[in-house]
Amino acid sequence: MAKKKIRRSALADPSRLAPTDGDGKETIQVVIETPKGSRNKYAFDEEQKIFQLKKVLPAGMAFPFDFGFIPSTLADDGDPVDVLVLMDEPAFPGCLLICRIVGIIQGEQGDKKKKERNDRIVAVEQENHSYAHVKHVNDLGKKFVRELEEFFVNYHELSGEKYSIIAVKGPGAAERCVKKGVRANKRK
Repeated sequence: MAKKKIRRSALADPSRLAPTDGDGKETIQVVIETPKGSRNKYAFDEEQKIFQLKKVLPAGMAFPFDFGFIPSTLADDGDPVDVLVLMDEPAFPGCLLICRIVGIIQGEQGDKKKKERNDRIVAVEQENHSYAHVKHVNDLGKKFVRELEEFFVNYHELSGEKYSIIAVKGPGAAERCVKKGVRANKRK
């Protein structure tokens, strides 16, 4: 009996997907890297086309929401535009979500000599129930936003980096950030 030649294919490159789902609505596509509740920080390795463990958070610290990126974008830090996704249940690394933008946490990281922007889009997965009412980051309340800010400050501190919040703004500023990321990716 002759052996059949097995055709092997690698994982599709999620970083090359379109940034929107093209349905004409105000939605973005988000590829999840790290699920809500995880102590493990995963990131997509574009060179190897695989999700890789980047760090493990200390006991008692976990990602408060799903964390991922908008494909075919490039942020000021050299990575795709980051997104924090609010939804009912955690997703998993590599999962593609369709989300609507509700705001942006504008921040910068680094030391006094070298600082770079590292903004995080805040979005709501379109099929969820718990956050269906949220249209603007302000709908989440000041305490909620303050807790998100504290997570990012503490998260960066673990790597010896300083992270400071510049501002928290609504969907308009977030959409401008996404458009800038799409343009930057096309120029690279």
